[in-house]
Amino acid sequence: MTVAVVAGALALVALVLIVVAMVRQAGMRRQYTILQGKDSTESFLAAVARKTAEVDALRHEVDDLSQVLDRARADLAEAVRHVSVVRYDAFGDMGGRMSFSAAFLDDAGDGVVLTTIHARTESRTYMKAVAQGHAETLLSPEEEQAVEAAMRGSN
Repeated sequence: MTVAVVAGALALVALVLIVVAMVRQAGMRRQYTILQGKDSTESFLAAVARKTAEVDALRHEVDDLSQVLDRARADLAEAVRHVSVVRYDAFGDMGGRMSFSAAFLDDAGDGVVLTTIHARTESRTYMKAVAQGHAETLLSPEEEQAVEAAMRGSN
C-alpha cells in the first residue's frame, strides 16, 4: 500500500509540474508571437535579429534628430527673440506717446535699437547697433530702458 501511495504522490507532483510547464510555455509562446509578429514563419533568431536591426535604426534616427535639434538651437540663439518697445512723449507740446524706442536682440544681447521721434511737423528715425547688451554710441534713457527690458525678456 505504501508503494502505491508514494507512486500516486509522485504522479500528482509530476502532473503539477506538467501544468506549470504548460502555462509557462503558453506565456513564452505569446511573447514569441509578439516578437515575431502574427502569421510570421521566421525563426526566433531571425525575429531577434530583425528587432535588433530596428532598434539600431531607431538609435541612428534619434542621433540624427539630436544633431538637427542642436543645430536648430544654435540657429535660434542667433535669431531675434528678445523684443521690447518703450513709448514716450519726446516733446512737451505733443501727447499720445507717438515716439518710441524698440530693441531687437538675440540671446547674446546683439541686435539693434530703433528709435522714432515724432514731432508736429516731422518724424526722425534712428538705428543704433547693440552688442552684448551695450551700444557703441550713447543711448537715450528710453533706448536703454528698451534694451534692458529686451535683455530681461519682457515687453
